Amino acid sequence: MPIVKPTCLRDLKFRVNIVDVVGRVATLKRAGSRFKGLCPFHNEKTPSFTVDPDKGFYKCFGCDKAGDIIQFVRETEGLDFTEAIETLGRRYNVAIEYEEGSGPTREERSLRQELFAIHEIAADHFHQVFKIADTKNTTGEWMREYWKNKRRFTPDLAEEFKIGAVAPDGSALFSRLHKERFSEEAFRRCGLFFINENAPVNLHSVKSRFRGRLMIPIRDHQGRVVAFTARQTDLTPQDDPAREAKYVNSPETPIFTKGHLLFNLDRARTAVGPDAPFVLVEGQLDALRCWSVGLKTAIAPQGTAITESQLTLLRRYHPQVECLFDGDSAGQNAALRYLPLALKAGLETRFLALAGDEKIDPDDLFRERGIAAYAELKRHAQSAMTFACRSHLPDPAAASAEQKHATARALFDIILATDSEITRAEYLNEIASRLRIPINALSRDFEAYRAQAQTRASYTTQPETPAVAQTLPAQNTTPEYHLLLLCLNHESLGVPIAHLLTDERIGWIDQTHPVGQLLNTALSHFEQNDWPGRDHLDEIAENDEQRALAAAILAETCEHDDPRRIANQALTAIRNRALEPQLRQIELALSTLQANSEVDAISLIKQRTDIQRQLRQPFGLPAVD
Repeated sequence: MPIVKPTCLRDLKFRVNIVDVVGRVATLKRAGSRFKGLCPFHNEKTPSFTVDPDKGFYKCFGCDKAGDIIQFVRETEGLDFTEAIETLGRRYNVAIEYEEGSGPTREERSLRQELFAIHEIAADHFHQVFKIADTKNTTGEWMREYWKNKRRFTPDLAEEFKIGAVAPDGSALFSRLHKERFSEEAFRRCGLFFINENAPVNLHSVKSRFRGRLMIPIRDHQGRVVAFTARQTDLTPQDDPAREAKYVNSPETPIFTKGHLLFNLDRARTAVGPDAPFVLVEGQLDALRCWSVGLKTAIAPQGTAITESQLTLLRRYHPQVECLFDGDSAGQNAALRYLPLALKAGLETRFLALAGDEKIDPDDLFRERGIAAYAELKRHAQSAMTFACRSHLPDPAAASAEQKHATARALFDIILATDSEITRAEYLNEIASRLRIPINALSRDFEAYRAQAQTRASYTTQPETPAVAQTLPAQNTTPEYHLLLLCLNHESLGVPIAHLLTDERIGWIDQTHPVGQLLNTALSHFEQNDWPGRDHLDEIAENDEQRALAAAILAETCEHDDPRRIANQALTAIRNRALEPQLRQIELALSTLQANSEVDAISLIKQRTDIQRQLRQPFGLPAVD
């Protein structure tokens, strides 16, 4: 495996701003000299994720994730150490240099890298088929007419989104990819072909998954092509296994999970703001129609029901969503399924609707009325609970008590999804008003329903396996952690601390945890006067766990009025932790000695006296005059 030169690594960290790296995934706002935002690693409603551009580190005070630009790319993109460096180099135009002048061979590329490369080539290939006109490519001409006349989209939109096409035989893509010498595994797992399990990968055994279809590239939130949606056309051959399906998505692959992505999020996330919430529509063509008329915040799921993961991803960028699903029963049901998930994710949702009973098809609506239709929809927008009430019980005035009771219970299920008591109280007030039910009676019914739900949950929850007793404290509360933090932020203390913890005392450091291992390594460098400096801590770290720990510690703010006092407290704690168990063992041995064991008793008493003397004496750094 190629090894990146340390000088190249330092240059990469110096030249690439961590705010730019993190900003591709999370929305950040300046807070003094730092930046804050919602953590991309766990679901939260109050920002606890901090990025320090001066130090080049990020830290979440909610889930304790921390690191530098390399660690962030590794965590968010699922890459190993070298792959993350290479990705940053390509993305920010920094040349990557390797030890002995060797770089990675084609065989050393990871599967994920190959799949990303395959999809970029495929997207370009499909787009070229769509837009190039010649006598050999009648597919492109037909698809352009379909796009313009039947779907009524412009050529500019096709160019912007790299809309593509596949000829009825679909063989040209494999021929192009085969020249790039991708691995056999990459061909089998990219999702673009049908290949029998035991068949060799060649032109005769490979069959294109998409034939005679209009191709829409699906990009992840960072803008990388990871899959395709293929629209059936008259060119789709009869022997296509999915001939009757209007839309066919790529299967899930190592770089594509349907429930984790939203179409157009890579573009929409840059357009959202206080007066521009996300607009959630049902399909990709709906989102394309919204974009074509100037509604740039439209997004769509990947042909499946909306998922909690998708909404958590949205919440990173903006807390408000306007839901614009089709006005038919399927669209309304999808909206009702979405609502509790949105509440759980902490999203504020409004439902866009037209006046009266007019049904909505976003594609038709914006095609006929343009962006003006959006203003009309907003004028008649409904709050989440108003929409839910009307969907379950359109005419409360004519409803029976039993119907109101059934509707209230259905709405209770939605309310339980939020953990905010204020939100629940507001929703209960709105339900009481809409259904014409006394608020006191509704509140009592809700509390009874919540108690029943909690009881049901306790019955269905599997009993947890008793956990093994935790014998060690959390790493960031150990004396080793405090010493390492001090050595990095007050480097002048490193050498005297190293001199105190040499020889037999080095065994006092608990090296069962990465923090102790890293402290031991750092002290060795201080003792030998070859400490490389805090900015190069990850270079002396021996594994990924230690590198992550190093990044977390460097991201910490260390402000102590008396760092020597803190160091002495940690050193004393380390000494006492090592010696006190020895003293207890000696006391136990003395209490069990036989009468004829005088020699052993004298030896043990001397050891006990020595340890007691050590424990009474101060242990730490000498005072400074």
